[in-house]
Amino acid sequence: MPREFVSRTSLPGNQLAASAARKFVRAALAEWTTEEPWPAESIGDHLVDDAVLLVSELVTNAVIHAGTTVELLCRLESAAPGGREEGGLVVEVSDHHPARVVRDRAELAREGRDGGRGLQLVSALSEEWGITYRRELKTIWCRLAADREPAGTLPPAPEADRALMRGLRATEILAPTAHRLPRRHDSEWINRGSLSFLAEASDLLAGQLDEDMVASLAGQLLVPRLADWCAVWLFGDGPEGTEPRLARVWHASESSIDGLRMVLEKEPPPPASRAGAVPWPWPATAQGTDAVGAALACPLVTGGRCHGTLLLGRTGLMRFPDEVIGLIEDFARRVALAVGTARQYTRQAMISRVLQRGLLPAGLGAVPGVDTAVVYEPTRADVVGGDFYDLFPAGGGRWCFALGDVQGNGPEAAAVTGLARPVMRLLAREGYGVTEVLDRLNRALADEAAAATLGDALGPGWDAGPRFLSLLYGEIVPEGPGEGAPGGGSGGGALCTLASAGHPLPLLLTGDGAVRPAAVPQILLGITDDARYRSESFRLAPGDTLLCVTDGVTERRNGSRQFDDDDGLAAVLAACAGLGAAGVAERIRRAVHEYDVAPPDDDLAVLVLQAQ
Repeated sequence: MPREFVSRTSLPGNQLAASAARKFVRAALAEWTTEEPWPAESIGDHLVDDAVLLVSELVTNAVIHAGTTVELLCRLESAAPGGREEGGLVVEVSDHHPARVVRDRAELAREGRDGGRGLQLVSALSEEWGITYRRELKTIWCRLAADREPAGTLPPAPEADRALMRGLRATEILAPTAHRLPRRHDSEWINRGSLSFLAEASDLLAGQLDEDMVASLAGQLLVPRLADWCAVWLFGDGPEGTEPRLARVWHASESSIDGLRMVLEKEPPPPASRAGAVPWPWPATAQGTDAVGAALACPLVTGGRCHGTLLLGRTGLMRFPDEVIGLIEDFARRVALAVGTARQYTRQAMISRVLQRGLLPAGLGAVPGVDTAVVYEPTRADVVGGDFYDLFPAGGGRWCFALGDVQGNGPEAAAVTGLARPVMRLLAREGYGVTEVLDRLNRALADEAAAATLGDALGPGWDAGPRFLSLLYGEIVPEGPGEGAPGGGSGGGALCTLASAGHPLPLLLTGDGAVRPAAVPQILLGITDDARYRSESFRLAPGDTLLCVTDGVTERRNGSRQFDDDDGLAAVLAACAGLGAAGVAERIRRAVHEYDVAPPDDDLAVLVLQAQ
């Protein structure tokens, strides 16, 4: 019977799966390399590089096209007597969407669609491959032949020496960045290992949204694989700012980094108009010695804009081989794209933060006799949230408050918030009551929704569909001591009037620990212009707490259940008896986050009003 080594794992169906798969394959092969007597002599660099590349492609395809958990199996086979002359590695990648069949590149090309390169790569690198469909799984498998030139036959030696050699080989597999092939093998590595290198680089760089982190990763990916040292210059992102900045310097010898930085800072490279590596003068003290070599400057150009320059050097060369230059240029294009994406994200995040601040009050007003607290957590920093809140004086001793949620998010949602909030404030300060404010605001939103030509004027990227608004709006009038207290008591508290337009109902926690809804459900704002709203009035006695939330709280999910199923929100609020407004808001926020291990996927807003 042939000897087998098997490792299997399950991977999440998200963007982290491919990276985890590559690490898993390297760990499995490294572990098998330490076994006696056979595997260590069959797991060479070609097998490792090909296995990592194919697993990365197949897992990525499974995540993109199936979107389910991915099952990964690696099986190392020894040579079977009377069978194959050599052993091999079998890789199986399975997803849980068998109904979605695999389509090759030729089939997609006939439909005018791009894709299918993953299977083409599998066919080119594997000895044999196939697809297996089962009731709940679809599996793509391939078999890679063992290296004909083994990684290193272990000569007769004491067991301790043999174990050390096996351990060194395992280390090489686990840490490929620390292993560079001899110079004479550059062409061979470019032909086979470069695809795995570029796939790994693309995956790592694509997940970075900070340009300095992109620069740091670029240096660590290049050194020592292709260079002995590397530096990344970044140019200013403003319309007039092109001052270069030395963002990162990386060296195979960490003790030489500071000296190399001092040398390079004296002569920054100018921005280039087009991509392509060019020779660069060798920094005389780049190695901290008199060592010399070849250096390249590769502009980071994407979309016609130069974001910076990638400098790298390698000792002992008169010039870089052409195939290495081509690989570095491919790598530089990925770095340039990652820097451009990071800068675009930074700009978008800044715009969103500025816009969000403009759509929210600068601070909560101090309502006499009423303690207030707010929790506001947009899901993403780079997208304007759809939730908003407000609390402001309306004159005549009245204070108005609101908690709203626009359908969707982004600039379209911000446009609705930008209309609703100032209209609401203006009407309240003109003396209109709760129902009149909602009626007029509803007509304004309905009129805007009817103006569908606005979307055409702004271009095809603008969603011109209707944007509805759920809104909890009310006013509160504080009562001084002796005012409004039944039976001539000491008074205090406040008179509250509110209405809910398609919004989660507010909850009232009374001093005796009872919890009840404080409003009735009504239609969303902006659906029809003839809707009429009604309000509820009640006294907020000292110690009573009014809780207002958006659906990011009530509809927080854990599997098939929601946070507010079986009056879950009311139960959490009842347990808040005795807490102040800030304590209640924090208890609700923490309960929402703890409801599921996954982070919230919707904006979260909480407004608490507590009479003193």
